[in-house]
Amino acid sequence: MTIVSRMFAALACLLLAAAAWAQGSAPQDSAKAQQERAVTQPGNNQPVWSEVRSGQPNYTSLPGREMGVLVQPQARFLGQDKFTTAGEAWRQYRNGPIIFYGGWLVVLVALVIAALYFGRGPIKLHDKPTGRLIERFSGAERWAHWTMGISFVVLGITGLIILFGKYVLLPVIGYTLFAWLTALAKNLHNFVAPLFMVSLLVFIVMFVKDNLPKAHDFAWFARAWGMFMRGEHIPSGRFNAGEKAWFWGGVVVLCLIVSASGLVMLFPNFEQLRSTMQQMNVIHGIAGLLVIAASLGHIYMGTIGVEGSYQSMRTGYVDEIWAKEHHQYWYDEVKSGTAASGDTAKAGAAPQASH
Repeated sequence: MTIVSRMFAALACLLLAAAAWAQGSAPQDSAKAQQERAVTQPGNNQPVWSEVRSGQPNYTSLPGREMGVLVQPQARFLGQDKFTTAGEAWRQYRNGPIIFYGGWLVVLVALVIAALYFGRGPIKLHDKPTGRLIERFSGAERWAHWTMGISFVVLGITGLIILFGKYVLLPVIGYTLFAWLTALAKNLHNFVAPLFMVSLLVFIVMFVKDNLPKAHDFAWFARAWGMFMRGEHIPSGRFNAGEKAWFWGGVVVLCLIVSASGLVMLFPNFEQLRSTMQQMNVIHGIAGLLVIAASLGHIYMGTIGVEGSYQSMRTGYVDEIWAKEHHQYWYDEVKSGTAASGDTAKAGAAPQASH
């Protein structure tokens, strides 16, 4: 072995010995530092912070649930790979999958509606209106619909601002205006919500009977593609199967979920746990984005998507040709006098529909 080789071997042995000494002394130095800190800074050492992050309650002079828990225990939401503190898990879930997938869902639905409108165009009447009008919605029904609808739009817009504003609006309008807009959105969201909940219950009671499933609803679903793409006439009752799907899926299920979860967050003074509030926020966000996306289709079909639809909810009346082409079975019931509401009116005896 040459002198150079011996020198390299000796140097390697020295390095290995130094590394072994450092590894052996590091825990001792760390333990010594913790002991010294326990004397000089008794509330700022590793055992204290480990206990803080354990999720176990400690002493506090303030009464209330979880008052003695500074940091929540480890948790994870559906789809998350690893555990972290519950608050961080909620933050990552809200700012990750909910915003990403929910945002794209709303955008894609809007794009599909735009493609349908500019590609296919509105569904128009096949025959010329006669001027003979039929009452489709009573004044009370329209009041319930518009109260719920307007409050829903306010909640939807303010909810989108709260959820997506940081990423979409803040870079455009700046911090000052965004802070003002978000504070306004939060207050509107909180104070309009009770009005929406009450009107929602009234609306469900008013319209549940006419939205019960019927045998002909299956035929409507089977031929729905032809109606959307070619304007085919599909007989239906007072509400077609698509409207019933919106009623049960959007109004009853999703809106009630949004309302219930919103109530839990709106009134946190019933000693809800932080985990309960986080779970309700996740449920509220998912259900809210789903119902907003679904409502875009309902709003489109009820305004510019189907000729004469908006007129029916604005004035309460439709031309008999509209009723016959879109709701044949309901039209037959009205003509025979078996419908619960909807009386044929002569031209001039009721507000005239504009087509």
